[in-house]
Amino acid sequence: MTMAALAIEKMNHHPEWLNVYNKVTVDLSTHDSGGITQNDVDLANLLDQIAATLA
Repeated sequence: MTMAALAIEKMNHHPEWLNVYNKVTVDLSTHDSGGITQNDVDLANLLDQIAATLA
């Protein structure tokens, strides 16, 4: 979460996320648009890259 937080802030995107023990759940949706936007897709790709480096 810490690694992602700085990049997320730069994107000015604020997902809903939950951290419980060793699991992080991120809900990607842009409320203003009523669904998924390119910004959500970009963030999902970033989170996948971060997860891959930690695996």
